[in-house]
Amino acid sequence: MDNIYIEYIFEISPKEPATEILIAELGDVGFESFVENENGVTAYIQKNDWKETILDAIFILKSADFTINFEQKEIEQTNWNAEWEKNFNQIQVDDLVSIRAPFHENPQLKYDIVIEPKMSFGTGHHETTHMMVQHLINLDVADKKVLDMGCGTGILAIFAEMKGANPIDAIDIDAWCYENSVENVTRNGCKNISVFEGDSSLLTDKKYDVIIANINRNILLNDMKTYTNCLNKTGVLLLSGFYSEDIPIIDAEVSKYGLTLNKTIKRNNWVALQYQKKA
Repeated sequence: MDNIYIEYIFEISPKEPATEILIAELGDVGFESFVENENGVTAYIQKNDWKETILDAIFILKSADFTINFEQKEIEQTNWNAEWEKNFNQIQVDDLVSIRAPFHENPQLKYDIVIEPKMSFGTGHHETTHMMVQHLINLDVADKKVLDMGCGTGILAIFAEMKGANPIDAIDIDAWCYENSVENVTRNGCKNISVFEGDSSLLTDKKYDVIIANINRNILLNDMKTYTNCLNKTGVLLLSGFYSEDIPIIDAEVSKYGLTLNKTIKRNNWVALQYQKKA
């Protein structure tokens, strides 16, 4: 692939909560990947999706409460690996799950996930991915049919298989995420994951016991009816990609379809919700 990306390097003061707000707003206008650092965040968008006025809709840049400076440049996609390796540190979730790159030493936890995210979202560093892993740690998915919607690097589908899920579908609308998920599925020796490029239109006549959707609020709201229609009776729906203040609007939409909120995990104002469908 020879896609060209536009790289934005943002310096932010104070860093929180501005960084998480900025990432959410950038994601809404098409930015795909983010690398946080001690000074702020670096964000990437495909040149084909970029326009000169793209930051006009980013309201936090106009806030008097934060100082945000940035510079931008074109970057060849092949440069991402070196940039990512420079910034990517191994992480652990609840002393049970390690998420690391191929060049990191295996810490010998119960679950070891090896990923190389390149331009894809889902390294485990972001709060939403971290919380979804926490939900899956405590969820029995053995022999359950699972969907990872907006799979990014494929990390959640991979973890679901490690916990015994079978079969698993992983779907992402972005071609680079699709290819990256295929690579990571192979890298982790997974046998039960099918990766597809596309959106919720692929879900016609599909049924799942567990649906994982870590995307963003607007897409979740738009596709909620489709997700719930695809969920088997007593099935579980895991949602993330939004803030604590978004819970009422998400909950109102999910409740329309007979699901009950069972568990909430919060991390730095991001949330991950676990719903269950009625029998």
